[in-house]
Amino acid sequence: MAENGASGTARGNGLAGWLPILLAAGIFALFVSAVPEVARGEVLRWRLDWVPSLGVSLGILLDGLALTFALLISGIGTLVLLYSNTYLAGHAQYARFALFLTSFMLAMLGLVLADDLITLFVFWELTTLTSYLLIGFSHEQEGARRNALQALLVTAAGGLAFLAGLILLGFAAGTTSISGIVTQGEALTGHALYLPILILILLGAFTKSAQVPFHFWLPNAMAAPTPVSAFLHSATMVKGGVYIMARLHPALSGTDVWVWTLTIFGAATAVYASILALRQTDLKQALAYTTLMALGTLTLLLGHDSGYAMTAFATFLVVHSLYKAGLFLVVGCIDKATGTREAEVLGGLGRAMPVTALAAAVAALSMAGVPPLLGFISKELAYAGAVGLDTGAVFVAGAMLAANALMVAVAGIVALRPFWGRAGEMPRSPREAPWQMLAGPVILAALGAVFGLQAGLAQQALITPMVASLTGAAGDAKELKLWAGVNLPLVLSLVTFTLGIVLYAAHRPLRRGLAAVFGRLPSLDAGWDRLLDGLKALAAWQTRVIQNGRLDSYLAATFATVLVGLAGIMLWTGLPGIAPSPVAPTWQQAAIAALILAGATLTMVTSSRIAAVAGLGASGIGVALVFILYGAPDVAITQLLVEILVVVLLAVVMLRLPRLTRDRFRAGHAALAAGLGATVTTIVLAVLTVPFDRRLTEYFEATSWPEAFGRNIVNVILVDFRALDTFGEIAVVVIAALSAYALLRQSGKGAEK
Repeated sequence: MAENGASGTARGNGLAGWLPILLAAGIFALFVSAVPEVARGEVLRWRLDWVPSLGVSLGILLDGLALTFALLISGIGTLVLLYSNTYLAGHAQYARFALFLTSFMLAMLGLVLADDLITLFVFWELTTLTSYLLIGFSHEQEGARRNALQALLVTAAGGLAFLAGLILLGFAAGTTSISGIVTQGEALTGHALYLPILILILLGAFTKSAQVPFHFWLPNAMAAPTPVSAFLHSATMVKGGVYIMARLHPALSGTDVWVWTLTIFGAATAVYASILALRQTDLKQALAYTTLMALGTLTLLLGHDSGYAMTAFATFLVVHSLYKAGLFLVVGCIDKATGTREAEVLGGLGRAMPVTALAAAVAALSMAGVPPLLGFISKELAYAGAVGLDTGAVFVAGAMLAANALMVAVAGIVALRPFWGRAGEMPRSPREAPWQMLAGPVILAALGAVFGLQAGLAQQALITPMVASLTGAAGDAKELKLWAGVNLPLVLSLVTFTLGIVLYAAHRPLRRGLAAVFGRLPSLDAGWDRLLDGLKALAAWQTRVIQNGRLDSYLAATFATVLVGLAGIMLWTGLPGIAPSPVAPTWQQAAIAALILAGATLTMVTSSRIAAVAGLGASGIGVALVFILYGAPDVAITQLLVEILVVVLLAVVMLRLPRLTRDRFRAGHAALAAGLGATVTTIVLAVLTVPFDRRLTEYFEATSWPEAFGRNIVNVILVDFRALDTFGEIAVVVIAALSAYALLRQSGKGAEK
């Protein structure tokens, strides 16, 4: 079904439509002006202190990798915004849509330009949030809400792992500067934290770039309007994980675990997604799965560090962004013109939509890797890199061959069948799209052709600087050329075309067979729904058990959590060594301990609430005496005042309550109290064996009078150095007192009634 918006007219959305276009175009022009400098090998940097105390800076790094991504993001963003202004012309919520899309573009630019790990993560999460808003833009539809939430939860979960990996990476490198980290490759790969760093960062990258088994969220993101899909799948969010792997390639690559992890997951994603793409009848869904294929191929290429692999990565990154954005926009034109995206219904559109047909054909030929387009050069370089590997050459080349052959078939389904196949019954009579919608597909398809025929232009401006960012040497970039002679990559290309044509010719029976096979296999997407249902059931059970309205249950849950956390860590790391004290306790210490124990015992055994409160007060007074004994009179006075106030207030309240009933011994509570007490005692005794660190004490002694004009150090700490903390504590006490007063008044009224 066609998406909501205008009926295909060229009218726009006024200022809300044109301002984002002009902003994106201005940003694109700014990055174009930096191409000559970066092409000469210069790296542009700009840095502003953000959190100086933590060494965090708002840094921008513009090298070949960052500039290529920035050009793709802002350039394709400009065309997508121009397209959207007509595609969604007259939409009641277009201003909101334009805000979301522009914010998404700016977040992606911040991600690829960041030169600090903390800054990078901030923009990483902003892309997650803005993509959630875009995928769920049609929020009145249940599917859009569900799929937006799925994308958010999957990528945000990966983002937590990614954050942990960045923290460890910054710790291992001794800096959060990315330009400083990428120069420490040997030191980082040999570091003890290398494996956890790699696992955590790849978890973030794989969820963001939808590698198997996290691939299921990306096709569901098609719930977004088609312009969003074009932007998200070509140059933005899903390329975020690929960008991270590329940016950190100099620092983390070169190990067996890096090579085989990226190779296996990338190859599995590429082949599996290509098979799934062949079974789709919705053109938008078919393109979504080809995006997965491309992301898998890019990941596979990043697993290796040869000049051919890096040049193939850089070239395929550019060519995929161009043809994928163009084809998504073409599908939007078809959907708007005919009211459907079903491949089995569409046909004969070439006569009614000749410009769209031409743009689709050129973009699809580039996707299939047909000469003289840039896609052919990219495929040749990838095959050259695969056959040149020392280990795994057959596996890598075989995976690429299977995925590329399937891409040839899908290219025919997307760009050949709708325009030149037999037409079915379409909802509307087709007509050519307005120029605003045609500009994007035509320009992007033309760039794929120009960069293929004039490969040196792409080489000098984009590919060589990007390879230099990945390997550290511009000389590692291989030459882009249409004819490299008769060699094994050319033979593999011919085999690819032959298999692809055969697959296209037999795609209908293959589609039926694949539907039958995959229909019997478990679905990760359905498994996701079951996972969420299980989490909701667990939350409901936990709420029933813990939040049951009984204060003793709340306290037991809190203390049990503390006990498990503390005791678990001690058992995992080993019990601390505790040296027995050679000094016998004095009579004062023994008397205070006896008082505390007596108060606690009375609280446990009495059936009177007043006596229980008095027992707690006695224990509190014993603690205050400890403070006096060890030279903390201010703290002791505070403790005494609190204990007296609590006992008096509770006594007034509890005079109106019935006596306690002690019908059974609460063994669970007793065990919890004993365990927590023993654990805390062990920790305190272990702390006493460690030499006392006087740095904070000396700091407060030295600064209390000169800076805070107070000689009572404890008071100065509370009212000056920890003023906000003290204010917060006072606010909590006041709120608790007001709440208690309100409850008592309510209880009193209820009793009177």
